[in-house]
Amino acid sequence: ELIQALEAWDIKAERKSIYDDMEALRTLGMDGQSRKGKSPGWFLGERTFQLAELKLLVDAVQSSKFISKERSEQMVSKIVTLAGQHKAEELKRNASVEGRVKSENRQDLLIVDAINEAINARKKIGFQYFAYNIRKQKKLRHDGERYIFSPYRLIWNGDYYYVLGYSDKHQAIGIFRVDRISARPDILSEEAVPVPAGFGVDDFLATTFRMYGSEYQEVELICDNSVIDAIIDRFGTDVTIYACDMSTFRVIVRVAVSHIFFSWI
Repeated sequence: ELIQALEAWDIKAERKSIYDDMEALRTLGMDGQSRKGKSPGWFLGERTFQLAELKLLVDAVQSSKFISKERSEQMVSKIVTLAGQHKAEELKRNASVEGRVKSENRQDLLIVDAINEAINARKKIGFQYFAYNIRKQKKLRHDGERYIFSPYRLIWNGDYYYVLGYSDKHQAIGIFRVDRISARPDILSEEAVPVPAGFGVDDFLATTFRMYGSEYQEVELICDNSVIDAIIDRFGTDVTIYACDMSTFRVIVRVAVSHIFFSWI
């Protein structure tokens, strides 16, 4: 069959040359394997991504609220091609995006690309930011005022993409949802404000709920022993746990107190 397929391309081959070609492919790093029995043939064994890994990538793209529906479909179409001709159809059959809320921002990747470029260049960015009113209309915040921002890191949290950095307007660390940035940010020539001394991004993320910026306070929680997993999932294994009584424990944490925090409680 391989010889016949090559003939269609005006390439002359024989059995021995086919085996030599397969060995050449293996030498170059491709995991070409042969199968014997009722359905003999050759196949590619190990791929850069296994089918299960590609399924995870497809699910992540489809589940993301940040990525628009059109962009999701484009990305999934590209991902499934990595599975090979036969497995691609199997991967497509397992894909479903019905009923999922998706972003309407068509410039999603352009915005992320600009922010990432600014982070690497340590430059400030300028952008406009919008919110929805009760009529579901997009309205620019602060009458369209341009935000000047020093981006430090892009963060995926709670199905949304955020940019963490220093806000010139508020003279403090700030957070913006990337899908609420109205268009591709401008990368400014001005150097970004350095990360404040003593500021730990990971500690900040562990104690901020849904990226909702608010004042930090020390909070004491008295919890039933059954919810210890929730405490560790949120604050990590380094959190200090104190025994309260036989059925409860006590923990003191520094968190951003907001309605999102109380909802989590």
